Amino acid sequence: MRHLKNLRICPEIRKDRISTTGRHRIFRKLEFEPGAKSGQKSGLSCGLAAKSARLGICAIIAVLISGFISLAFADIYKYIDKNGTIHFTNVPTNPSINYRLFIKDIHEKTPKPRLSLYQSNAYDHVITEASKKHGISFPLLKAVIKAESDFDPKAVSSAGALGLMQIMPENVKAFKIKDPFDPKENILAGTRYFKKLIERFDGNLDLALAAYNAGPGAVASFKGIPPFKETEDYVERVMKYFHHFKQNSRNISQ
Repeated sequence: MRHLKNLRICPEIRKDRISTTGRHRIFRKLEFEPGAKSGQKSGLSCGLAAKSARLGICAIIAVLISGFISLAFADIYKYIDKNGTIHFTNVPTNPSINYRLFIKDIHEKTPKPRLSLYQSNAYDHVITEASKKHGISFPLLKAVIKAESDFDPKAVSSAGALGLMQIMPENVKAFKIKDPFDPKENILAGTRYFKKLIERFDGNLDLALAAYNAGPGAVASFKGIPPFKETEDYVERVMKYFHHFKQNSRNISQ
């Protein structure tokens, strides 16, 4: 998932009254700041003077903040700094800060019903080719594809990730992919990228998977799996699929 540049919302709480219809009566200005460091996601952040904010005002602020969030944004977290200011962000990148979930992404799509939880052998021949070429086990690659697209070669995420291995547009360019919806081209390129992540994180599979989901910059920043529920669930889900496909391969070979 990729986001816009950082957006800081500078509040100005009027003493006379608060308007729920005119945002200009609450916020003095919107100023854009540079995005996050290279390799990290950028995000939206907001600071609010907690000492001057009443409960009703906070509720209004929450509604207004949610109004700035597009389909590309995920969960919103908050934290309070030493000055008592409440900050909101969709990308909790500072490991020294105690972030708390504030708004759950209401735009997350409900998965379509599946005829079978695991079964799909349509691309096994391509997965086998990619496995041999890049030295990554067949069950692991199949697990990543299952978690990423559920074997849908035409899958497109709200963030713009494409195809079976959900390759981001920048990687489509980097790996010179002509057709990201072509199963063979997508799997070979996605496996190549995944191999680079495994090598970057010294063979640590959990970190490589976290990097595939959240980006290598986030993993490097936190020196471990980032504390994003989406990423934590993703790693767990891939490993569950991995063990299933691994066991299934053993049963077939016996």
